[in-house]
Amino acid sequence: MGRKRFDEMPCAIAQTLNQVGDWWTLLIVRDAMKGARRFSDFHDSTGIAKNILTDRLNKLVENKIMAREEVGVRGHRQEYILTERGEALFPILIAMQQWGDCWVYGNNDMPVELVDTRTGERLAPLTVSNESGELVSHHDIGAREPCEPANERAANEGRR
Repeated sequence: MGRKRFDEMPCAIAQTLNQVGDWWTLLIVRDAMKGARRFSDFHDSTGIAKNILTDRLNKLVENKIMAREEVGVRGHRQEYILTERGEALFPILIAMQQWGDCWVYGNNDMPVELVDTRTGERLAPLTVSNESGELVSHHDIGAREPCEPANERAANEGRR
């Protein structure tokens, strides 16, 4: 029995899970952010079965999260690089790691500590804020129709 898909669900979280919610997928993205580029890099770091790794890499390319580049002799060697869309998953991975550090490891027995290599400082916990910079929690969140984009608003004001 296959995993349930959320193709018809009008929810950004469900649609994101369709693209990166398979087992192993975010670990492949994690490793790409650490510099893995070749199939063997991902296989060595995760231990994932080769057929599953092939499937996940193909889906990441299909979803434009990674791009496949030919290197060396055409068709004999490929590398996988994160696209801008893939790079945008960075805060999600950091949030997941920070959640695991706190709620799985208790912030004391963490297997690794993330630091800014430029300064050596630990990363601050990720937070959510509104456009004014005020922190918000899930209790403060509501939903509404999206606002008109600024460029369309300016064009509409020019017609008045």
